Amino acid sequence: MSNAKALPLLEPADRGAVPCCPPLAERPMTAEEAETAARMFKALGDPVRLRLFSSVASHEGGEACVCDISDVGVSQPTVSHHLKKLKEAGLLTSERRGTWVYYRVQPSVLAAMGRLLTPAPAPEPST
Repeated sequence: MSNAKALPLLEPADRGAVPCCPPLAERPMTAEEAETAARMFKALGDPVRLRLFSSVASHEGGEACVCDISDVGVSQPTVSHHLKKLKEAGLLTSERRGTWVYYRVQPSVLAAMGRLLTPAPAPEPST
């Protein structure tokens, strides 16, 4: 089981996942919201971490064994370090099965990231 801190996501019944903070175009973030979002973006700011996150997110079945995603041009200890950083940012969860660790991206995390970057709706043209 994972002991990583997850992003604080809420799931109202009618709208799906709500991110840790409002869409950037909705209102200015509070200091706490900015800290949470920055932790997520900082984790994804490294090309190796972004490749690992993408590998897990796009893997068949929605989860990937570390043995299937470690070919990113760095050593195994470095892969483990980057996966740990992604878990600490709340972007991945993991589960040990025998000798292997399987990683999963929570669907609510992807939805929250998408909502955070959603642009403001265009104003209605006046007639």
